[in-house]
Amino acid sequence: MSRVRRPFGAAVALAVCAAAALTSGATGPAAAAAGNDTRAAARQTPDEPSLTGAAKLKRKPGDDVHFAFNAHGFADKARGTFYVSHHMGKDWGGYFKGRIDCLLTGGPVAVATGIVTESHFEAAPGLPQVGDLKGKRFGFTVLDDGKKDRLGYSWALDGLPEKSVGPCQGSAPFETLEKGNYKVHHWMPSREATKATKG
Repeated sequence: MSRVRRPFGAAVALAVCAAAALTSGATGPAAAAAGNDTRAAARQTPDEPSLTGAAKLKRKPGDDVHFAFNAHGFADKARGTFYVSHHMGKDWGGYFKGRIDCLLTGGPVAVATGIVTESHFEAAPGLPQVGDLKGKRFGFTVLDDGKKDRLGYSWALDGLPEKSVGPCQGSAPFETLEKGNYKVHHWMPSREATKATKG
């Protein structure tokens, strides 16, 4: 799909807190916030999916978008944190962060959703105004493809992150990265285990 170039469209950055996150080049406030939130995230066990890492999206100079994740656990048992920031020039920008509430993986692809617990954006003339996002659920999709990772988010067609989505719902990973890295660990429970849980 074509990239949305509206100020917050394909731009809101999820500099999400990640355990092994902030690898190749995600620095600054987003990295610091990610590092702080990581301490509060639950540890990963061998038998569970995970999505970790932080990165800056590939954009024009002055359009800085970061996404970071530290998500562990299967489906609605997932936990962890995310952090997103987006800044255009020196006047407009902000961040939002929250807790992960769902995670599913399939090979190198992860789809996660999280509920916003804190958000703050500075307004600027001629640029969109972002309202309070607290309590809304947004979705994220990551393709872990070595040095060619991609990312997508649920508000891709809306321009701004406004509409909540259902658990584990996201868009195709259409964004490319300038710096950083994501790591997807795929895991699914056996059919027998799933049936036992439901029973």
